Amino acid sequence: MPLGDPKGGHFVYGERGLPKNIVSAYIPSRDPEKASRFYVEILGMAATHSSPDAVVLTREGMRLVLKKSDVVGVDTGIVFGVDSPFDLHRRLVDEGVVFTREPTRGPIGVQTSFRDDDGNVLHASDIGGQGIWD
Repeated sequence: MPLGDPKGGHFVYGERGLPKNIVSAYIPSRDPEKASRFYVEILGMAATHSSPDAVVLTREGMRLVLKKSDVVGVDTGIVFGVDSPFDLHRRLVDEGVVFTREPTRGPIGVQTSFRDDDGNVLHASDIGGQGIWD
């Protein structure tokens, strides 16, 4: 009996059940409640759930979970889609955010990278931008 076919009948594999999008991403944080202020006040996200060990943040269909961890300051690999990395850069510089990469043309368009309050690196790229591989 194939896994996923509890009645033992014939099962044809197709597109159904394959990944369609990323539902959420976890970001390590020493203090999720304190760290959530950066995401809410600076990035315009909304805190939709909070517990001592995690805070769920949402904005326009994306969901991030700040999860309590002793290991922080990692490259999250998260790339936010933005209309303009230059405008994001200008806005976040005004807020005192530390950047690890100025807006630069890269493989997936114009990209920039910055740190949250726990030192985790986040990235942003223009939506629909032309990258060096396009």
